Amino acid sequence: MKKIAILQSNYIPWKGYFDLIRSVDEFVLYDDMQYTKNDWRNRNKIKTQNGLEWITIPVRQETLAQTIRETRIANPLWHKQHWKMLAQNYAKAAHFKEYREIFEELYLGATESWLSEINRKFLLAINGLLGITTTIRCSSEFTLAEGKSERLLALCQTLGATTYLSGPAASDYLDVALFAEAGIGVEWMDYSGYPEYTQLFPPFAHGVSMVDLLFNEGGKAINFMKRM
Repeated sequence: MKKIAILQSNYIPWKGYFDLIRSVDEFVLYDDMQYTKNDWRNRNKIKTQNGLEWITIPVRQETLAQTIRETRIANPLWHKQHWKMLAQNYAKAAHFKEYREIFEELYLGATESWLSEINRKFLLAINGLLGITTTIRCSSEFTLAEGKSERLLALCQTLGATTYLSGPAASDYLDVALFAEAGIGVEWMDYSGYPEYTQLFPPFAHGVSMVDLLFNEGGKAINFMKRM
Protein backbone atom coordinates (compact mmCIF):
# COMPACT_ATOMS: atom_id res chain seq x y z
CA MET A 1 0.00 0.00 0.00
CA LYS A 2 1.40 3.39 -0.97
CA LYS A 3 -0.25 6.78 -0.69
CA ILE A 4 0.96 9.89 -2.52
CA ALA A 5 -0.07 13.53 -2.87
CA ILE A 6 0.74 15.98 -5.66
CA LEU A 7 0.53 19.72 -5.10
CA GLN A 8 2.04 22.96 -6.37
CA SER A 9 4.72 24.43 -4.14
CA ASN A 10 3.74 27.34 -1.90
CA TYR A 11 5.87 29.82 -0.01
CA ILE A 12 6.12 28.98 3.74
CA PRO A 13 2.66 27.33 3.56
CA TRP A 14 0.06 26.90 6.30
CA LYS A 15 -0.25 23.90 8.64
CA GLY A 16 -2.75 22.09 6.38
CA TYR A 17 -0.12 21.80 3.64
CA PHE A 18 2.23 20.06 6.06
CA ASP A 19 -0.56 17.82 7.31
CA LEU A 20 -1.09 16.70 3.72
CA ILE A 21 2.61 15.87 3.44
CA ARG A 22 2.55 13.95 6.74
CA SER A 23 -0.39 11.90 5.50
CA VAL A 24 1.41 10.30 2.55
CA ASP A 25 4.44 8.15 1.74
CA GLU A 26 5.64 10.39 -1.09
CA PHE A 27 4.83 13.99 -1.93
CA VAL A 28 5.34 15.50 -5.39
CA LEU A 29 5.93 19.22 -5.85
CA TYR A 30 3.90 19.88 -8.97
CA ASP A 31 5.88 22.86 -10.25
CA ASP A 32 5.27 22.15 -13.92
CA MET A 33 1.85 23.73 -13.43
CA GLN A 34 1.16 27.29 -14.61
CA TYR A 35 2.27 30.02 -12.23
CA THR A 36 -0.80 31.86 -10.94
CA LYS A 37 -0.56 35.49 -9.89
CA ASN A 38 -1.98 36.61 -6.53
CA ASP A 39 -1.95 33.02 -5.29
CA TRP A 40 -0.05 31.09 -2.62
CA ARG A 41 2.92 30.23 -4.84
CA ASN A 42 5.03 33.23 -3.83
CA ARG A 43 3.24 34.61 -0.78
CA ASN A 44 1.61 33.78 2.52
CA LYS A 45 0.06 35.47 5.52
CA ILE A 46 1.52 36.23 8.93
CA LYS A 47 0.09 37.82 12.09
CA THR A 48 1.15 41.40 12.88
CA GLN A 49 0.02 44.07 15.32
CA ASN A 50 -1.81 45.63 12.36
CA GLY A 51 -3.67 42.42 11.57
CA LEU A 52 -3.03 39.80 8.91
CA GLU A 53 -0.43 40.84 6.34
CA TRP A 54 0.86 39.26 3.16
CA ILE A 55 4.55 38.46 2.94
CA THR A 56 5.34 38.21 -0.78
CA ILE A 57 8.36 37.17 -2.83
CA PRO A 58 8.57 39.51 -5.85
CA VAL A 59 8.71 37.50 -9.07
CA ARG A 60 8.80 38.07 -12.83
CA GLN A 61 5.79 36.85 -14.74
CA GLU A 62 7.01 37.05 -18.33
CA THR A 63 4.24 35.00 -19.98
CA LEU A 64 0.81 33.75 -18.92
CA ALA A 65 1.87 30.19 -19.77
CA GLN A 66 4.89 30.39 -17.46
CA THR A 67 5.19 27.47 -15.02
CA ILE A 68 6.09 27.73 -11.35
CA ARG A 69 9.57 26.34 -11.97
CA GLU A 70 10.10 28.86 -14.79
CA THR A 71 9.37 31.77 -12.46
CA ARG A 72 12.33 33.96 -11.50
CA ILE A 73 12.83 36.08 -8.40
CA ALA A 74 12.54 39.79 -9.27
CA ASN A 75 14.27 41.38 -6.27
CA PRO A 76 17.39 39.64 -4.87
CA LEU A 77 17.00 41.49 -1.56
CA TRP A 78 13.56 39.99 -0.77
CA HIS A 79 15.00 37.52 1.75
CA LYS A 80 16.47 40.26 3.95
CA GLN A 81 13.19 42.17 3.92
CA HIS A 82 11.17 39.08 4.84
CA TRP A 83 13.49 38.11 7.67
CA LYS A 84 13.27 41.63 9.10
CA MET A 85 9.47 41.50 8.91
CA LEU A 86 9.30 38.12 10.67
CA ALA A 87 11.78 39.16 13.35
CA GLN A 88 9.85 42.34 14.11
CA ASN A 89 6.44 40.68 14.35
CA TYR A 90 7.39 37.47 16.15
CA ALA A 91 10.05 38.77 18.54
CA LYS A 92 7.66 38.31 21.47
CA ALA A 93 6.43 34.86 20.45
CA ALA A 94 7.22 32.22 23.08
CA HIS A 95 9.56 30.16 20.88
CA PHE A 96 10.96 32.74 18.50
CA LYS A 97 14.38 32.74 20.18
CA GLU A 98 14.50 28.95 19.86
CA TYR A 99 14.19 29.15 16.08
CA ARG A 100 15.75 32.53 15.44
CA GLU A 101 19.19 31.32 14.35
CA ILE A 102 17.74 28.58 12.14
CA PHE A 103 15.41 30.92 10.26
CA GLU A 104 17.89 33.77 10.08
CA GLU A 105 20.43 31.48 8.37
CA LEU A 106 17.69 30.06 6.15
CA TYR A 107 16.55 33.49 5.00
CA LEU A 108 19.90 35.17 4.63
CA GLY A 109 21.13 32.15 2.67
CA ALA A 110 18.11 32.13 0.34
CA THR A 111 19.88 33.52 -2.71
CA GLU A 112 18.44 31.13 -5.32
CA SER A 113 17.09 32.76 -8.48
CA TRP A 114 14.02 30.56 -8.99
CA LEU A 115 10.80 30.57 -6.96
CA SER A 116 10.45 26.79 -7.06
CA GLU A 117 13.91 26.33 -5.53
CA ILE A 118 13.14 28.81 -2.75
CA ASN A 119 9.83 27.15 -1.91
CA ARG A 120 11.40 23.70 -1.80
CA LYS A 121 14.24 24.92 0.40
CA PHE A 122 11.86 26.33 3.01
CA LEU A 123 9.54 23.33 2.77
CA LEU A 124 12.35 20.87 3.51
CA ALA A 125 13.64 23.00 6.39
CA ILE A 126 10.22 23.22 8.05
CA ASN A 127 9.63 19.50 7.47
CA GLY A 128 12.84 18.87 9.37
CA LEU A 129 11.72 21.03 12.31
CA LEU A 130 8.40 19.16 12.44
CA GLY A 131 9.99 15.73 12.16
CA ILE A 132 8.25 15.01 8.84
CA THR A 133 10.13 12.29 6.95
CA THR A 134 7.92 11.94 3.86
CA THR A 135 9.90 11.57 0.64
CA ILE A 136 9.70 14.78 -1.44
CA ARG A 137 9.89 14.55 -5.24
CA CYS A 138 9.57 17.13 -8.03
CA SER A 139 7.35 16.78 -11.08
CA SER A 140 10.32 17.81 -13.25
CA GLU A 141 11.83 14.38 -12.53
CA PHE A 142 9.11 12.72 -14.61
CA THR A 143 7.74 12.71 -18.15
CA LEU A 144 4.26 14.18 -17.80
CA ALA A 145 1.15 13.04 -19.68
CA GLU A 146 -1.38 15.38 -21.30
CA GLY A 147 -4.61 16.28 -19.46
CA LYS A 148 -5.14 17.36 -15.85
CA SER A 149 -6.37 14.07 -14.45
CA GLU A 150 -4.22 12.00 -16.83
CA ARG A 151 -1.05 13.72 -15.60
CA LEU A 152 -1.86 13.05 -11.97
CA LEU A 153 -2.80 9.46 -12.69
CA ALA A 154 0.41 8.86 -14.64
CA LEU A 155 2.48 10.23 -11.75
CA CYS A 156 0.64 7.95 -9.33
CA GLN A 157 1.28 4.94 -11.57
CA THR A 158 4.96 5.80 -12.02
CA LEU A 159 5.39 6.01 -8.25
CA GLY A 160 3.48 2.79 -7.64
CA ALA A 161 0.70 4.45 -5.67
CA THR A 162 -2.36 2.55 -4.51
CA THR A 163 -4.03 5.71 -3.13
CA TYR A 164 -3.97 9.34 -4.25
CA LEU A 165 -4.66 11.93 -1.55
CA SER A 166 -5.97 15.13 -3.11
CA GLY A 167 -6.65 18.59 -1.83
CA PRO A 168 -10.37 19.47 -1.83
CA ALA A 169 -10.01 22.14 -4.54
CA ALA A 170 -9.33 19.44 -7.14
CA SER A 171 -12.84 18.01 -6.72
CA ASP A 172 -13.96 20.43 -9.46
CA TYR A 173 -11.91 18.69 -12.16
CA LEU A 174 -10.42 15.40 -10.97
CA ASP A 175 -11.73 12.40 -12.93
CA VAL A 176 -12.10 9.92 -10.07
CA ALA A 177 -13.47 7.26 -12.43
CA LEU A 178 -10.19 7.35 -14.37
CA PHE A 179 -8.30 6.52 -11.18
CA ALA A 180 -10.77 3.77 -10.28
CA GLU A 181 -10.29 2.15 -13.68
CA ALA A 182 -6.54 2.10 -13.01
CA GLY A 183 -7.07 0.52 -9.58
CA ILE A 184 -5.98 3.60 -7.63
CA GLY A 185 -8.19 4.92 -4.85
CA VAL A 186 -8.81 8.63 -4.34
CA GLU A 187 -9.09 10.23 -0.91
CA TRP A 188 -9.79 13.87 -0.09
CA MET A 189 -7.90 15.91 2.47
CA ASP A 190 -10.13 17.47 5.14
CA TYR A 191 -8.82 20.77 6.47
CA SER A 192 -11.63 21.36 8.98
CA GLY A 193 -11.52 21.04 12.75
CA TYR A 194 -8.07 22.39 13.59
CA PRO A 195 -7.61 23.36 17.28
CA GLU A 196 -6.57 26.88 18.18
CA TYR A 197 -3.18 27.56 19.74
CA THR A 198 -1.53 30.45 21.56
CA GLN A 199 -1.18 33.21 18.97
CA LEU A 200 -0.05 36.82 19.06
CA PHE A 201 -2.33 39.68 18.00
CA PRO A 202 -5.94 38.43 18.39
CA PRO A 203 -8.33 37.45 16.91
CA PHE A 204 -7.12 33.94 16.13
CA ALA A 205 -6.54 33.02 12.48
CA HIS A 206 -5.97 29.49 11.14
CA GLY A 207 -4.93 30.37 7.59
CA VAL A 208 -1.46 31.74 8.29
CA SER A 209 2.03 30.47 7.52
CA MET A 210 3.35 27.47 9.45
CA VAL A 211 6.05 29.72 10.91
CA ASP A 212 3.34 31.29 13.09
CA LEU A 213 2.61 27.94 14.76
CA LEU A 214 6.31 27.13 15.16
CA PHE A 215 7.20 30.48 16.71
CA ASN A 216 4.26 30.33 19.11
CA GLU A 217 4.21 26.67 20.12
CA GLY A 218 7.71 25.38 19.37
CA GLY A 219 8.09 21.62 19.77
CA LYS A 220 4.39 21.33 20.61
CA ALA A 221 3.43 22.59 17.15
CA ILE A 222 2.76 19.08 15.91
CA ASN A 223 0.03 18.70 18.58
CA PHE A 224 -2.01 21.39 16.84
CA MET A 225 -1.99 19.59 13.52
CA LYS A 226 -4.60 16.97 12.66
CA ARG A 227 -2.43 14.14 11.40
CA MET A 228 -1.09 12.56 14.62
